[in-house]
Amino acid sequence: MDVTQIAQLLNQTLSPDGNVVRTSTEALDRLSSLPHFPFALLSIATEGQNQGQRIAASTYLKNFARRNIEVHDGSPSKISKEFKAQLMRTLLQAESSVLKVLVEAFRIIVVAEFVKQNSWPELVPELRSAIQSSNVISNGTNCEWSTINTLTVLHALVRPFQYFLNPKVAKEPVPVQLELIAKEILAPLLTVFHHLVEKAIATHGRKELETEKILLLICKCLYFAVRSYMPSAVAPLLSSFCDGLIHILGSLSLDHGDTSQDEYLLRLKSGKRALLIFCSLTTRHRKYCDKLMPDIITCVLKIVKYSSNVSKLDFLFERIISLAFDVVSHVLETGPGWRLVSPHFSFLLESAILPVLMLNEKDILEWEEDTEEYIRKNLPSELEEISGWREDLFTARKSAINLLGVISMSKGPPIGSSNNGSSASSKRKKGEKNKKNNQRSIGELLVLPCLSKFPIPSDATAYDPRILKDYFGVLMAYGGLQDFLGELKPACTTTLVHTRVLPLFSLSFCPPYLVAAASWVLGELASCLPEEMSADIYSSLLKALAMPDKEYTSCYPVRVAAAGAIAGLLENEYLPPEWLPLLQVVISRIGNEDEENIILFQLLNSVVETGNENIIIHIPHIISSLVDVISKSIHPSLEPWPHVVERGFEALAVMAQSWENFMLEELEQIDSNEKHASGQAAITRALSALLQQAWLTIPLEAETSPPSSCIDHSSALLRSIILSVSGSNVIVELKLSELLLVWADLISDWHAWEESADMSVFDCIREAVSLHSKYGLENFIVRQIPPAPAPPVPQRSIIEAISAFVSEAILQYPSATWRACSCVHMLLHVPNYSCETEGVQLSLAVVFSRAAFSRFKGVRSKPCSLWKPLLLAIASCYFYYPDTVEAILEKEEDGGFATWVSALAFVCTRSSEIDLSAKSEIKLMVMTLVKMIERLLGVGIPSGGLLRDCFTSLIETSIQLKELDEEMEDEQNDEEYEDDDTNDGDDEEEIQDDDEESESEHEETEEEFLERYAQAASALENGVIEEGDAEDQDLEIELGTLEQVDEQRIVLSLIGRYHHVLIQGQALSTRLISSFINAFPDSSSFFQQYMEASL
Repeated sequence: MDVTQIAQLLNQTLSPDGNVVRTSTEALDRLSSLPHFPFALLSIATEGQNQGQRIAASTYLKNFARRNIEVHDGSPSKISKEFKAQLMRTLLQAESSVLKVLVEAFRIIVVAEFVKQNSWPELVPELRSAIQSSNVISNGTNCEWSTINTLTVLHALVRPFQYFLNPKVAKEPVPVQLELIAKEILAPLLTVFHHLVEKAIATHGRKELETEKILLLICKCLYFAVRSYMPSAVAPLLSSFCDGLIHILGSLSLDHGDTSQDEYLLRLKSGKRALLIFCSLTTRHRKYCDKLMPDIITCVLKIVKYSSNVSKLDFLFERIISLAFDVVSHVLETGPGWRLVSPHFSFLLESAILPVLMLNEKDILEWEEDTEEYIRKNLPSELEEISGWREDLFTARKSAINLLGVISMSKGPPIGSSNNGSSASSKRKKGEKNKKNNQRSIGELLVLPCLSKFPIPSDATAYDPRILKDYFGVLMAYGGLQDFLGELKPACTTTLVHTRVLPLFSLSFCPPYLVAAASWVLGELASCLPEEMSADIYSSLLKALAMPDKEYTSCYPVRVAAAGAIAGLLENEYLPPEWLPLLQVVISRIGNEDEENIILFQLLNSVVETGNENIIIHIPHIISSLVDVISKSIHPSLEPWPHVVERGFEALAVMAQSWENFMLEELEQIDSNEKHASGQAAITRALSALLQQAWLTIPLEAETSPPSSCIDHSSALLRSIILSVSGSNVIVELKLSELLLVWADLISDWHAWEESADMSVFDCIREAVSLHSKYGLENFIVRQIPPAPAPPVPQRSIIEAISAFVSEAILQYPSATWRACSCVHMLLHVPNYSCETEGVQLSLAVVFSRAAFSRFKGVRSKPCSLWKPLLLAIASCYFYYPDTVEAILEKEEDGGFATWVSALAFVCTRSSEIDLSAKSEIKLMVMTLVKMIERLLGVGIPSGGLLRDCFTSLIETSIQLKELDEEMEDEQNDEEYEDDDTNDGDDEEEIQDDDEESESEHEETEEEFLERYAQAASALENGVIEEGDAEDQDLEIELGTLEQVDEQRIVLSLIGRYHHVLIQGQALSTRLISSFINAFPDSSSFFQQYMEASL
């Protein structure tokens, strides 16, 4: 192979000309199939003409490895021993820029070869030898290997073991590969680690870059080794390792934020990794670190005292302080934790926690320049993207609030502490917990008294910066006490909120950041707020939600915090005394700012979903108001639509569904029907006008189509309009035929299933078909040819466009298979096809049968729940056009028809895992089998396995259908004679069940959690968990006019006409025939001769 040619092509991939890059990449792709291609890349990565060429070779090799190396347990290795040896040599000699890229290719190979298959036996010995003979370890001046390179390779080797490898095992042992690495490399590195720590500490202010890099790499390797597992070779050395980590942490200077020197930046990263190791040890490996906790606590207490400097420090410094708080929290939750931490509670509260909670200059700057960042860090809520304490927001304030909550809940040393890896708190007995309830917590004894020393701002002190900044910290502290306050008497919480939070909303002037913090606190305390405070709390939050921007200050964070707090209150079923003021404020704010609209729409959805009948009377007015706001932002040619339109459609869909649910429940009340009818009319007109503006502004004959934004929510709105139709005149007035035509075209080209969890499109299809069957829709089955001057070219009708969507759903999206197949039956059976429109039904049968059989071929290797909807969908197509469907199946695959028939026969058997449970399913199967047997006999197949299977399946399904009819009749009779007192008895049983359930509740232990997830992982791998929702599997098949068919008559007619052919020479079960005769006595004469011959 010409290495020079590959090098030239790699140079060309760096060209600014896109065509040159594409041509050279395609040439490299063609050469990549040659056996020596990866060797050439390694050669160029080492000896390339320039750094750009070497990096390009490394990058292509990384991508080559990703494309060609598959990770499968037990599969033979496709990577030669020679290539792996050369890769190792290249890694150990590569410059840092090349090494950074090339090590990613190495990691891919390590996972495939070493981790999954354990098939690289020489890797660990060779790496150990390379580390021992590297420049820093051996103190040699002319060493061939770089210590930094060798440890970088070790880091890539250990990294895959940071997570458990086999989720199906509840208590997974340490992998043998990790044990080998720990024994051969990590344990011997201890001596080197201590020597380097001593060397780094001794240099005082002067730091060596190489030494700091090596220390960081060793810390990373140790962290990955113990994050999930505990190798046996590492456990005895933990004390010594931790001693070195403590020395590293002790050398950090946290009183300033200077990271201008690379060496000190690396030292900080090593310190961060040390704290992560301490977190892993205290949470995952308790029995190994109990004796280490005193030294760990002493170390981290020295760090958290610098929390007051957070505003002057950059992210890495703050991350270290945050982790130090986390270590204290983890230790306090262990058995020895109380004894170690409790003497320092006062110090932690006054000198570490409260200083970091106070408002600082960085907070004010973020409020002014980056409000979204401020909100994410300080005012997290359950609304949209700014929800929760996100993992990428590691702040010292967050960790301090968490620690304060843990301290407040503390009531003394945990009882029955264990030395195993489980949390002691998860193993306490109920009786022990009750004993603890009699003790006063640290929250009562220390935290609340300390916070009460800070005065609440008043009109007289509203401009005192010290009071304001301190009280901001007090509010942050209250936000972390929800669990503690939940254990106190309601009166305590009432007093706290009335005296320490709500007065802030009544001040003539209160800084917005205090109002925002107070609003956030109310949301955080939602689970423990007394009911009698509801009016005051909602009144205060509505003031905050409506707060306008000041002259030089944005109040957007205040409104977001108030919205999040209200959403939190509603989620905890803490409801407002009046709903209308809340709705009015929310609606009045929508449309002002794009970012705020997202929050307001989310809040509106929460209000509608929670309010139920309390807000129903307001929904018509709300929908009309929202439509006015949304219509101002709709631009038919703009895609995607603005946020206000997308969120608005979502909110409208939620409200339309709530109105529908309410109408279904209240229709029996005659006195309210008139009011409901006027409300329904207002909703329908508003939604129709909105969809007309969105879809019909562009002429139907135009080449451009409306944007496909919000298809799922638009479908929900369209369905709501359809449900309100009471006559043909309404269809014309609302322009429903035109709307359905555009909607059907949109969904036929829609491919965004993975982005939506809503299946409202299918619900709309169901209602559209039902509407057509009642009133007849223009352009539904056959689309009219457009008038001149448009060309007289036939276009897709509504049902044809829908069929394109349904067939695509069957082919591409397993989660939608059940609903899509349900639509197949509806579209074939429900509409009334005439002689002129029969061609449309035929085209649907062709599309559906082809799609269903193609999908079936992908899942037929093992019977699964998806078999049933796919096979039944083909059955509906076959019932109308047996010749056509048989030809399609044979074209799709040789013997395709026999494959489908055999699978259908298997599903019909009683022993099948796939159960035909619904009457409509069994009825369709019976009629299809009758049609199939008639066809087989008609084409001259009087005997054979196919005919026998079909006839046997027909007998079984007929018996099953008869039994199901009898069961349904018995159930109906039982209901008629049911005693009226049953309901009272049920109520008593429910109360008893609730009591038993509450008594049986217990906190899940770590062992139970791991076992539960191991079972779920095993079920997932074995295919027990199927695609699609379980409720989709209960969908009834729509058979249309076929519901009126007497299946018993057609079965007996078939047997009467062909029983000599069907029974003669067929090896039928006498037990099955006897069951059939018992179910259908009129058939006994057909089988008399057969039964006598069997005796």
